Formats: sequence, structure tokens, C-alpha cells
Amino acid sequence: MPKMLILLLVLTSFAFDTGSDDLLQTEALPGDGVFSLLRRYELDRYACNHRRFYEINKLKEGSMLVIGRKYYLPISIHKFNGKTIRSSIGIDDWNTAKSIEQYNDRMFRNGYKSGDFRKDKELWVPYHLLHCPEPTLPEVHTNPQLDSSITESYVEDSDDNLALASGGNRIFPIFGKKFEHVPLVSNELRGKVFYVESGHGGPDPGAMAKVGKHTLCEDEYAYDVALRLARHLVAHGATTYLINRDPDDGIREEQYLKCDADEVVWGGLAVPASQKPRLTQRSDIINKLYEKHKKQGVKDQMLVVIHVDSRSHRQQTDLFFYYYPGDDIG
Repeated sequence: MPKMLILLLVLTSFAFDTGSDDLLQTEALPGDGVFSLLRRYELDRYACNHRRFYEINKLKEGSMLVIGRKYYLPISIHKFNGKTIRSSIGIDDWNTAKSIEQYNDRMFRNGYKSGDFRKDKELWVPYHLLHCPEPTLPEVHTNPQLDSSITESYVEDSDDNLALASGGNRIFPIFGKKFEHVPLVSNELRGKVFYVESGHGGPDPGAMAKVGKHTLCEDEYAYDVALRLARHLVAHGATTYLINRDPDDGIREEQYLKCDADEVVWGGLAVPASQKPRLTQRSDIINKLYEKHKKQGVKDQMLVVIHVDSRSHRQQTDLFFYYYPGDDIG
């Protein structure tokens, strides 16, 4: 009898130890802290998820994350039996099963899960849905002024670090209502940082021309190209900064883009009227962000500056590039 009791206790202890073989792993991106990493997978508002994260990764609470290193998430991976979620993971509660179903659908829809669990038979079960389903931490609200980054505007520290990946819904209002949802197409550019700057803006429209009753301004067309490029970069997993932006334009599809002067730069700062302060302002912003990511260990950072030149008919040319002499990569 004593031997049977000891065996039962040992088996019971194993039943509660999920280990790490069946847990989802993900890579820390530039600017990631534990909170932002968990937020990407809608885990951040549950204190038990934070505790579990430190536990399964054998980290001390408050530890910094290393860019490029893979970490276990408090999400267990189960085989879906093709019948019900309850029978697949051994639970009875219908509401919990429904929450798990909805969670998997959102992760698939937002590009974090590669397949529909009904087809690939891989079911993700967040730790909190089984252990602490009520949120205990406040919801993070974005700052509309700073949401001009093409990245999540949750600020994990007082240094206004906005170089984080998108939140769960992959909604980026800066692209405009029609294009604000950016599905994750691939992770080809994951871990790389891009700074996209369109020329001129604010009090400086750049080159101007008249077509019939329409006035064409260089900065509007350069900005539209910059938005489209930034959206493409984000879709392939890049951390992307849009250095200057217009709060209400978004990606436009009209033939003629209306001129305005309400553009600002990163952080909601007004654009200076004089050329030299304007250039210095942007270079200072980019250099500060560059140094920050360099200290974090990011090796691939690229600045792309977009202009639309004014030329006579005899000098018309297609797309062309300027790059630093001797720089094979640029």
C-alpha cells in the first residue's frame, strides 16, 4: 500500500509539469521586453502569464531579453483531434473551449499562427485561459500622437521606445482606413530595422507643378510612396520607422493628391521652415534610434529617403538611387 501511494504521488506531480517541449517558442525582436513580447500574443494582461514566462525560461523577474534569442511562451501546443477542443485537451467547460477557439482564430487571422487549427490540427492553449482567465493588469492604450511609428506604441520604459512589433490586431491607422490592417506575409525581414523618410513636408512642399487646375506637390507623392514601402516592410516582419508623416492622409488612390502643410516628424514634432534645421532634426532622430538599436545588438539597419525630382521632358528618367560611395550593401 505505501509503495502504491508513492507511485501515485510521483505520477501526479508529472501531470502538472508541462515542461518546455510542448510550449510555443518565439524570437525576441528589437526593442522587445517581456511585456511587449507577451502583448504580441495577447498574454500581457494576465499576471500569471508573466510569472509563467519567467518560470519556463528560467529567468529572474525583470530580466532583459536578448534580440534574436528564442523564448518559450505560456502557450501550450496540443493536437486537435478533429472533433472538439474539450476532448482534445481534456476539459469540460464549453466557455473555455470557445475562448481557446477564438484565440486560435485571431492568431491565425493576424499572421502569428501559420495555419487554421481545424486543418493543421495544431491547437494553441494560452496558460491564462486555464489558470487565470480574468485580466489583472490594465489595458495598454496607444498615444495617438506617437502612433505615427509603424510599430506598436506601447512604451515599456520611460525612454519612449516605440520599436516594437505590432499589437495583436496588426492595425496601423497611419496607413489610412482602407489599408490599416497589415497581415503578416512572412518573417523574411524580422530583426531588421528600416527608417523610411519622404522628402520635404510641413512648410516645404518640395518641387511644385500645375496640371490643369491641380497643383502638384512633391512631398505628397513622396509620402504616399513612403507609406506603401513602409506597409510592405511591415508585412514582411521588419521593424519600421516612418520618420515624417501626415496625421490624416494615409495611402491615397486619387490621381491628384491634395497639397497640405500639416506633416510632422517622429514624436509629433513640427517641421522647421528653414532647410538646415529641418535636415538636422531628421538626422538627429534617426541617429538616436540607430544608436539605440545598435546597443541592443541589431546589425541590419537601413535608411531609405524618397524624393520625387522635377525634370524637363528632355531629362526625364525612371527610378534611380543614390548611395554611399564604396558601400556594396547600400
